[in-house]
Amino acid sequence: MPSLDLISDAELVAASLAGDRVAFSRIVERYQRLLCSLAYSSTGQLSQSEDLAQEAFLEAWRQLGSLREPEKLRSWLCGILRHKVGRLRRTDGKEPVRQAGTLEDAGEVVSAEMPVADQAMQQEEQAILWSALERVPALYREPLVLYYREHRSVEHVADALDLTEDTVKQRLARGRHILQEQVLAFVEGALVRSTPGNMFTVGVLAALPAFPDPVETVGIGTAAAHGSMLAKTTGIAALVASLSGVASAVMALRSNLDQSRTPRERRAVVKATGWIFFGALGFLVAWYLLRAGAFRWWDQRVGFAVGAQALLLVTVVIWPVALMRTMRYMRRLRSAERRAHPELFQDARDQVGSTAGQYKSRFQLLGVPLVHIRFSTPDEGERPVFGWLAAGDRAYGLLFAWGGYAVAPVSVGAISVGVLTVGSLSIGFISLGTVAVGAFALGCVSVGVKAYAWLSALGWITAQSGGFAVAWWSALAPVALAPHANDAVARGYLDDPTGGPSRVIIFIVISLLTLIPVAYYARAVRRRMGQKVKS
Repeated sequence: MPSLDLISDAELVAASLAGDRVAFSRIVERYQRLLCSLAYSSTGQLSQSEDLAQEAFLEAWRQLGSLREPEKLRSWLCGILRHKVGRLRRTDGKEPVRQAGTLEDAGEVVSAEMPVADQAMQQEEQAILWSALERVPALYREPLVLYYREHRSVEHVADALDLTEDTVKQRLARGRHILQEQVLAFVEGALVRSTPGNMFTVGVLAALPAFPDPVETVGIGTAAAHGSMLAKTTGIAALVASLSGVASAVMALRSNLDQSRTPRERRAVVKATGWIFFGALGFLVAWYLLRAGAFRWWDQRVGFAVGAQALLLVTVVIWPVALMRTMRYMRRLRSAERRAHPELFQDARDQVGSTAGQYKSRFQLLGVPLVHIRFSTPDEGERPVFGWLAAGDRAYGLLFAWGGYAVAPVSVGAISVGVLTVGSLSIGFISLGTVAVGAFALGCVSVGVKAYAWLSALGWITAQSGGFAVAWWSALAPVALAPHANDAVARGYLDDPTGGPSRVIIFIVISLLTLIPVAYYARAVRRRMGQKVKS
């Protein structure tokens, strides 16, 4: 975790509302000195002041949802403490500035943690301490107590009491003057030694199980984690990118059916598309079941998360291999059917290299056609299409490409590779798709430097998902594994109010816009190549 000073009160409150006990422990660490010091300044008893401060923190945990302005956490905590002190005064019916226990009372206390003699000395020290501080009016006593408990910092005292530093200095000077010279040094040392430490924080956190447990309130944590604009738009963008890959695959199927010329080809297209589609669906169902299993058996969530990431890596390897083999089989099948049934390929449009089967623009730039599109199923041995703008079963574009396998700076396809990629499996610097791999990856499942997903995300710097998120640095998800998981640091990386939401919205628009050339291609294939299959 980073330095406590680098995390704002509002971030700690947001993380605590999401059920993050670590974040709440940071709140306790930040303000335990302040609350204990204020309570001690009013009660004069260390044990009672710490009890009051602990009660205030527990009350804060219960009522944290009612804090409307998280940046005012400090004053809100002080208000809770002062209310408890006031209630104690009313209960006692007198000013709760009471004399500390005497040396004679020490023998009655039995403790397994401290010898009776040491405890007696401590109580005697407290009695002497309070006998000196009791003479100082509360107006001067509060800054005096805080000063020695806040590392002798005037700035800290002024900030805690909402006073100017000059006012604090004046009150400290007056308080020191009132104190007896013979006990001043003793009081300073005793105050330093009485500062609450780690055990105070442990004591507060030990009482928290009486209240809703973060594991039991994972729904609340998920809602808080996805409550920001970025989280909402990221979820929508992941879904849109996934659907865009599915829509592209459906239009590819329609185009392949239009290109078929024999019943065998048609059956092969349906069968191959079915294998790819239902295979992909099977992977998605597996991820969903892993996610459901993690929620059902929470203690085993790490195993489920690791399984989800292993499945992701297997998919990235298997999917392109299966698709490339399928396309190679379809080319071989076209050549075999052309030899077996030449009568079905008599139409001029079905001749190899026909103008109806492909379009290559006459205009060239640097020796490369501006546009090269193949509308027919290629035969075995035919080369991929290549142009500045390219479309076909295998398309290589210097600007844009669409196809079963597309490679270009901007590419759309079943498998797309490039800088900005959209597809069923997209691999690029900015990758959008059902399975996305890239520096910035957004999809149903994703892997990248920054990964955002609907079901499972594997990221180097950050990962965010509605299911699993595993990252080297920070992760935000119902099941998150990272050094900073579902904490204020993770939210700081993922919630970028200046550019995050607008950037993700742009990716949503891109995912939708890429369907336009795909739809036009499918329409052109149908117009040029569509015909009834002859038996």
